[in-house]
Amino acid sequence: MNIVVLVKQVPDTESPRKLKSDESTLDRAAADGVINELDEYAIEEALRIKEAHGGEVTVLTMGPGKATDSIRKALAMGADKAVHLVDDGLAGSDALQTSYAIQQALVRTGFDLVVLGSESTDARTGVLAAMLAERLGAAQVSLANKVEIDGTSIKAQRQTDYGFDRVEASLPAVVSVVEKINEPRYPSFKGIMAAKKKPVETLGLGDAGIDASQVGLANAATEVVDFAEAPPRAKGEIVTDEGDGGAKIAEFLASKKFV
Repeated sequence: MNIVVLVKQVPDTESPRKLKSDESTLDRAAADGVINELDEYAIEEALRIKEAHGGEVTVLTMGPGKATDSIRKALAMGADKAVHLVDDGLAGSDALQTSYAIQQALVRTGFDLVVLGSESTDARTGVLAAMLAERLGAAQVSLANKVEIDGTSIKAQRQTDYGFDRVEASLPAVVSVVEKINEPRYPSFKGIMAAKKKPVETLGLGDAGIDASQVGLANAATEVVDFAEAPPRAKGEIVTDEGDGGAKIAEFLASKKFV
């Protein structure tokens, strides 16, 4: 089975994040880059499917040169190889353009199953899986918290507000996963060393057959028209206990409609 995992490098949520003032895009150099948390669950699920059914796991990422750090971690977890879609012409692409670029790369690599996290911690659009499935003409299984492969079909539990739905589709398919699906493994020392020898293919726009007029900030269908930094956190209220501390706390909680 040819399994492709989409991995995105995002700014560490523990680091301060900001937008560039000149173009209103995320300043990726201002924070440490890490694998999008939900994509680690996607990597783990892809590895489990491979272990159960055989095949190969390919990591595919679109991002700047520093995204190689995330590629290496995914390979250290157990992925077999990677494809890095990197080109200055991709900078500033929105979700619609990203789905087009990744579609072009997937047509080149081929796939039976595409696995990705349900959203990224930087943009949180949650639309890439649907856009990608539409472009590929493949079935979409979204928000999966359990996945089973049975021959040429995929069965999943789709997480909902009221519990879950049971869904089934034919392969090839695109499946987005949530954090409850598994517990990602840590890269072992052996895995880290092995990752250094695994193949990583680098693709530019021309290599992947991507039309430069369909990607990049200047051609984006969406834009950030305005933004402002979040205000500093207000100083908390200190309650001095003089025998009536409990009552004061209760009054405070009631004033904020917490109780």
